[in-house]
This record gives sequence, C-alpha cells and structure tokens, in this order.
Amino acid sequence: MAASASLATDWTTCPICLEVFDNPKSLPCIHGFCLKCLQSYFKDKTPGDDASCPMCRKEFKIPAEGLGGLQHHFFIQHLVDARNASTKPTDEVACEVCLWENETGSEEISTATMYCVDCRQKLCERCSRPHRRMAGGAHQVRALGTELEQELIQLRGSSCDKHKDEQEKLYCYECNENICVLCFAVKHRTHESGEIPEVANRFRQKIDDDNKQILCNISAIRQQSDNTKQEVTKLLSQVENVEKLILEAGEAIKQLVDNQVSECLLELQSVKSDSTKQAEIVQERLQLTLTAIESFHTYSRELVDKGRPSDITRAASELHERATELLDNDVTSVQYCPPHVTFTPADVTQLTPLQLIGKLTTSHLGEKPGSVNVFFRLPDPAL
Repeated sequence: MAASASLATDWTTCPICLEVFDNPKSLPCIHGFCLKCLQSYFKDKTPGDDASCPMCRKEFKIPAEGLGGLQHHFFIQHLVDARNASTKPTDEVACEVCLWENETGSEEISTATMYCVDCRQKLCERCSRPHRRMAGGAHQVRALGTELEQELIQLRGSSCDKHKDEQEKLYCYECNENICVLCFAVKHRTHESGEIPEVANRFRQKIDDDNKQILCNISAIRQQSDNTKQEVTKLLSQVENVEKLILEAGEAIKQLVDNQVSECLLELQSVKSDSTKQAEIVQERLQLTLTAIESFHTYSRELVDKGRPSDITRAASELHERATELLDNDVTSVQYCPPHVTFTPADVTQLTPLQLIGKLTTSHLGEKPGSVNVFFRLPDPAL
C-alpha cells in the first residue's frame, strides 16, 4: 500500500494479539483492544471488579454487563473498515452485487473496481452506476486503489447505534454523543446540538490546544527522563568508585590484621622453640647423671655380692670417692621452668565500622529527585 495506508495500519492492530482488531472496545483511557483479547486478559475478573488497562495501567471498573458492555471503539472500527476496503488488489476482489445476483454461477462475475462509501460495497463499473443516481442523492463512489484507505477515513459517515439505517449527523452537547435525526426528534429535541462537521471543527481547535500542552508535557517528561538517566549514570560511577575505596580499605585492614597475626605467631613460635631447647638441655643432663648413678649402683652391688675380699678392698677407696663425687653433683637443682603463654583477643565489641575501614555517607543534593552523592571516609590512622 502507499504511505498513506501506514497511518491506519498502526491503529488497526490490537496491542495484545498484534492482529487486526476484531470488535474493538474502548477503555476509559481511550486505548482500544479486541473484545476477545480483553476477555482473555481479564478472565479472572467479574462485573464490578477494578481492572487496569494493559497498556497504561489506568484503572477502570468492569461494566455490569461484562466487558462486552464497554464502549465500541468507533474510530478504530472506522480505520479497520477502511483498511479492509483497500488492502486487496483489485484483480483479486469480485463485485459484491454480481456475486449476490449470480447465485447459480451461470454468469461471469466482474472484478470490483469501485467502492461505494455509503453502502460499503466493492462494485464493478456497471454495478456502481446506479449508486451515482440514487433517488435520495448520489452515493459517494470511489475507485479502488492504494489511495482509497485515507480517502475513506475522511468520507465515511457513522451509522447510528439505535437506528442502523440512519447516519449520525448531529452532536448533542448535553449528552456528549453523536445522534441521527431520529434520535434528535425522539430524545434530544430540547438539547443543544449542532451538525457534526461544524462541531468537529470546534473540537479540533480544543484538541489542538490540548495537544500543544501535551507536547510541552512530553518534552518536559523526556527532559526529566534524560536527566534521570544522567543522574543514574553519575550515581553508578560514584558507587563504583566508592566500592573500590571500600574494597581497598578492607584489603588494607586485612593486611594489617594478617601482619599482626604473623607477628604474634612468629613470637609464639620463638617462645616455643627456645623453651623446647631449654627442656632438651635439662632432660639430657638429668639422663646423663641418672645413667652414671645407676651404673655405679649396679657395679658396686655386683662387687659386694660377688667380689672377693681382696677385690672389695682394692676398689673400696675409688668407689667411695666416686660415690662422693656423684652425690655432690646434685642435678635435682637443675629444673625446667616453662613460660606461661596466654593470648588476650581484642575486644571487637568496642570497635565501630568507622574505626575498622571507614564510614559510608549518602547525601541528597537539594530537592532534585535522583541526585545523590556517595562518599566514603577512611578511618583516622591515629585510631
């Protein structure tokens, strides 16, 4: 299709099923959806329940008659009808009047080349001629083609909800609805009303004024969104830098702790080594003395028990001197005195995060949402 068709294409696709609308319904927020899509989306809801628009989340109540009671989206239906009238190439569309009249299939059916806006029919050239000479006024007949859709959007009128054969030609200001002549005669005679084209021109100006404010609001929101993105980027950069500082401070504290642990362990190992060597020296001296005494005792008993009198007399003087020497060497005075080793852990309950690695501070600058500064102060080395 031509570029003009793309305008309708976006608005004729349901946001839920992503297909051309089927019986479009309008929510209070003006977003439109297929009735079947809404019924599936809100399958757990009952009449009177609160629900939210699937697109903007604006809340509304399910009508008493169910989702089918929602306002029909006439504008979207209008776009869908216009699209359907012009999407197929003309060589693929048969004249609807020829199809209806040729029920037996005995005659050749002509290809539709024209479209009657009032009757919403695709017609061949021959069948379109009577529509141009209708007694009540000529119908709007247009050639089928790529530019038809946009033209149909502008030309096609709307049928009255209450009188299907009548076109909506008036707008009731008091009821805020389009009405046909019969509706005006029956229920709206005393109401202020106007012809739809004239009223539409007035509303266009109001809509344009509203849209100007909407555009300004869009610009402001986009600017705020951009500012928010910049502030988030700034915050993430600050957080990353502070995270590095925290990790570095933590590693420094860990290094200090590891160094102190190493020093304590080295000191403890030194005490252990020195004390062990001292115990070995004392133990060695005691064992040597014990061996000498036991050997003397064994020899002297053997001599007394088994030696001859001459053996005893020959060795008695030397044995006495040796006994005296051994007794004078009082090794019991040599004692091992091990050190008393204890460890008193630091009272971690008296430590604060500031004393350990530093303090994290978050400050909001002014009143601007999302503007945050993150600081990290290292601990005082004197603490």
